[in-house]
Formats: sequence, C-alpha cells, structure tokens
Amino acid sequence: MERVAIIGASMTQFGQREGEWIQDLLAEAGIECLEDAGVDADDVEHLYVSNMASGEFEGQTGVPNALAHDLDAMPAYTQRVDQTSSSGGAGIFAAWQSVASGASDMTLLVGGEKMTHKTTGEATDVIASLTHPVEYKTGVTLPSFAGLTARHYLERFDAPRESLGKVAVKNHKNGVDNPHAQFQKEVDLETILESPIVADPLRLYDFCPITDGSAALMLCPESVAREYTDDYVVISGIDGATDTHVVHEREDPTVMGGVVESGNGAYEMSGRSPEEIDVAELHDMFTILEFLQMEGLGFAEQGEAWQLVEEGYTERDGELPINTSGGLKSKGHPLGASGVAQGVEIYEQLVGEAGPRQVDADVGLCCNVGGFGNCVITTIMEAAQ
Repeated sequence: MERVAIIGASMTQFGQREGEWIQDLLAEAGIECLEDAGVDADDVEHLYVSNMASGEFEGQTGVPNALAHDLDAMPAYTQRVDQTSSSGGAGIFAAWQSVASGASDMTLLVGGEKMTHKTTGEATDVIASLTHPVEYKTGVTLPSFAGLTARHYLERFDAPRESLGKVAVKNHKNGVDNPHAQFQKEVDLETILESPIVADPLRLYDFCPITDGSAALMLCPESVAREYTDDYVVISGIDGATDTHVVHEREDPTVMGGVVESGNGAYEMSGRSPEEIDVAELHDMFTILEFLQMEGLGFAEQGEAWQLVEEGYTERDGELPINTSGGLKSKGHPLGASGVAQGVEIYEQLVGEAGPRQVDADVGLCCNVGGFGNCVITTIMEAAQ
C-alpha cells in the first residue's frame, strides 16, 4: 500500500463569524486549501466534510453537495463525516482510507461548524445530545463529566489544582502566536484560579469556547505528492476506537480507553513509540483532558501527567511541546473543524510553516476526542524524507 501524503492545508479565522454560515466557512477553507496545494478543483475526486451538527445549529443539511458546487469540484464524490466532537479526526481517517484504498488520487477534507449564533445553553444542549439518553434526560453535560473526573484525578493522584490552571496558561500563551486563534491573549494563573466555577473544581478558563470556523487538508498518494511539492507530510499511522457510551460504566474514570486503543494502533502502524513524537496536538476541550490523553498515549505514566506540566515538559521549548496551536482552549473548538485543525497544525510544524510557533519536529501526533472519550482518532504524521 502506498503511503498517503498531505500536500496542502488551510484554516479560517476561528471565533465569532457574524453574518457567515456553515457554507461560507467551508468554502473559505476549501478554496484556500486548493490554492495552498496548487490543485485544481476539478482534479478533486473525493470531497469529505467533517461536521457534527449543521442541521441542529442551522437547519442546514446536504453540506458536502453544496460545497462541491461552491468549489466547482463536480463531479467529485461527496460525503459528510459525523463523529460528534471527533468528526474532524474521523474525517482525516476517512480521507486517508479513500486514498490508501486506491479509490481516489486526490481527496479534499474540509471540517467546519457554525455555533456562536446560538446561546451558550442552546449550544451546550446540542453538544450534550451525544450523551446516552439515560444520562441526557437527567441533565448530564460534558462539563459535569469533566468536573467529576477532575476532582477524582486531583484527589487520587495528589495533584495540585494549579497544575490544571497551568495547562490553560500554556495554551493561551501558544495561542498568542496563532493568527487564526479565537483568543490571542495570555492569561495568568491567578486569573484562571479566580474565574467563575463552572463544574467544581473546574472554572471558566478550564473550558474551551464556543466557536465558528473551518479547516481543510489535501490528501493524495505519496507518488502524486512528489509531482506537486518536495515539502509534504505523510500519515504514517492512524487508528480510531470507541469506549463505553455510558461514562460511569468505565472501570477507571481516569483512563480513556479509546485514547489508549487508538494510540496503540497508530503507534503500531507507524512503527513509532511515544518517545519518538516531537510535537502533539491534544483535545483540550477541558484542561483535565490534556492530562488523560498524555497518559493514555504513553507520554506520562498514569497519574503523573500533572508533574510533567509543572516541570515545563509540555511547553513550546520543552521536551514534548503540546498544543502549539493554542489547543481548543485558545484556538477555539468549532466541533467538526477541530480535528482537522489539529492536523493543519501538525502539518505546518512538520513542513516548517508554523511561524513564531515553530518547534524542531519531524514526527507529530494529533488526538481528537468525541464526547467524553466515547470515540477517539489518533493520527501520526511525519515529514517527507
């Protein structure tokens, strides 16, 4: 099987995009990605759109077909990919499969979501619909799961509350240098620890914002990539996994089984180990998730991720820079776009186009989480050699 390459990437401005709707956002990212890759729209054979809830948020369906029209990419095959908040990662997996299988020699993936026109309560309710119906009818939301898990983690592993705050400090600091991030400002630890409580012990700055935005990647076989550029990235490992739908059925609430399984599958496929990863984008919808993914992916032993954060291990100048983009925390979290945007950041790091965020990296990893670990996709990328 020929290796699958990424030859172009784009990301719109994330944030509150007034007067623009899902089709506008998808088209913006799609056009920019075509231009970045140097690919004509009529050369696209497969077009995938990662999107969780355009119907619920806007009453808009059929977005892939409409995007093909807007890009003038007919008669490309189109498909929508919905895997809740991991729709972007699932889109990378689907686009990779389309090329790896030989079904397509040029596949465009665009992920996007329009959310900010809804109130926080309305948006939270749409997102909470991914929980089990038994949990949903009792008023359970993802923030409540995060608070309960964070309290358990801090008490079980004797971790200081400040360690979670330092995740937010780091990611906001990284977001300053991302021109597409929703929040491009630093936040100090005192402000984080004194912000309003949302789900004890987590406070306002432990949560990512509601966001509009879109991101895109262009995938093709490596032999085709060489016809376009010498600076491309290959997907050397990718895997997806699911965990229990009902969160309280998990044997250990601090272990995300989907992260462990998808990570192991991606490592096995790539022939890489956690020690060989140079940069990582993790799904920090809540600060506690950065700890759980670090441990599930083998970057830290169980209960010890907080120590690495305290030591500066995950800073941009640390041993393993995590969320150089600013993460969901600072960059924003337009549901269907987030996993694709993770891929955009790793791509830019590996081809040396990350600007002031640039770190020394040849191998990168992104982990996109759906719900509270209900479904996960882990992707390993490597710079072309």
